Amino acid sequence: MKKILCLFLAAVFVLAGAGVAAGADEAPAAQEEFVPVIRFVASSDTHVKEDDDTNAKRIPMMMEIAYAQAQADPSYTNLDALIVAGDLTDQGTKKCFDNFWEAVSGSLRDGTRFLGVAAKNHDGWNMSRRDVHEYYKSLTGNDPDFHVVINGFHFIGLSASDDDAQHYDSKQLSWLKEQFDAAIKEDPNKPVFFIHHEHNRDTVYGSSFFDGWGITNFKSILNNYPQVVDFSGHSHYPLNDPRSVWQGKYTAIGTGAIYYSEFTIDESRAYDPPDCRETATFWLVELDASNNMRLRGYDVNENKLLVEYMMKNPADPANRDFAQDKIKAKSSAPAFAPGTQIQTEPQFGGCKATVHKADSTDTMPVTLYRFYAKNSLGITLAKDWVLPDYYRAIEQDEIEYTFENLPAGEYTISVVAENAYGMQSPSVETKVTLEGETGIKAVLMVISSFFKGIIDFVVHLF
Repeated sequence: MKKILCLFLAAVFVLAGAGVAAGADEAPAAQEEFVPVIRFVASSDTHVKEDDDTNAKRIPMMMEIAYAQAQADPSYTNLDALIVAGDLTDQGTKKCFDNFWEAVSGSLRDGTRFLGVAAKNHDGWNMSRRDVHEYYKSLTGNDPDFHVVINGFHFIGLSASDDDAQHYDSKQLSWLKEQFDAAIKEDPNKPVFFIHHEHNRDTVYGSSFFDGWGITNFKSILNNYPQVVDFSGHSHYPLNDPRSVWQGKYTAIGTGAIYYSEFTIDESRAYDPPDCRETATFWLVELDASNNMRLRGYDVNENKLLVEYMMKNPADPANRDFAQDKIKAKSSAPAFAPGTQIQTEPQFGGCKATVHKADSTDTMPVTLYRFYAKNSLGITLAKDWVLPDYYRAIEQDEIEYTFENLPAGEYTISVVAENAYGMQSPSVETKVTLEGETGIKAVLMVISSFFKGIIDFVVHLF
């Protein structure tokens, strides 16, 4: 909305002239001292299709990375489970499920248990959910709702209900509470892992009402169980964004996605960058004998570590280092290196602006760059943002943006770098003189941009 207001004001005056995260410094032990007693993969949104095996191929790639990491740990070489938190398939047909299970079963080695849930949307697109559950069980041998214990840790999974009109029915919610009670009665000091598809509202990145990917079905239950560590997907929002690990009355972790990435940026919800389908990420999760948890997020395609967190025993409500207000308080603004300059390539009605990337001054990635063009009166005639590839294991040295539809005149071009919590670097600026439209054509150009801004805002909102 700010962008729209700026464009409107511009029309009046034109004739005159966006690693390792916070909390790591409070790790329960040095990395080399961490000895796992359980290890599992937490993933989601594999979206295996009928006739395109790109997503199916990413499953064995993911498992090879996980097994390699397990084998490289002399203290504990097991990989105990594979979690897939829904949207196993893209179209929800039997062929999709067949392809999914072929990829999974062909990737699992002895000692690794599959724990998956079926989602409300993609997994149920072409069959009733009751038929989905029956076919899922016939393939995997697993119940769609489950409670299993591995190495003393409880894993509870909930698929979408049999009723196509509901996310989760009352019978399931009663059953869920019973399972939590039983697990905690056995050991109240151990985390209890809960797997379902949609994020809980207002927890991890992608779960807010505006984002559109969160639900409230479990809120009244989960708030009573600090031992719960909740794994969910659905949004496809990046797991290495610091907002994707959340702690409040319980712990919630966004799983990213095996198939594409998505974002909310300002008024743009469900923003898919051009390279979004080239991304695939998962968590490798480990706990030690004191129930401290290590989370490592990997880029499947690049076989590289994206982010690593060390979390004190999340079952203890006193351990909430990953509460978002605490992480934000520790964050600091990115910074451009001294002497950084914007390179400009003028063209009629605009210019291409290029700047060398900014550096993080803490443990958080630079998640956004904001570009501005001000005329000689200091009026902002254009502004926009650029999303860097922080969600992928790819180095991006240069950030580019092209301004278009600017009237003729002298401009100050500036750029600031921003982290996930809106903390901005000092700006880098340069001046440039542009050729372009003048007079009434320039006014009409700015007015046109103003109305385009209104249309874009409405489209993104709804």
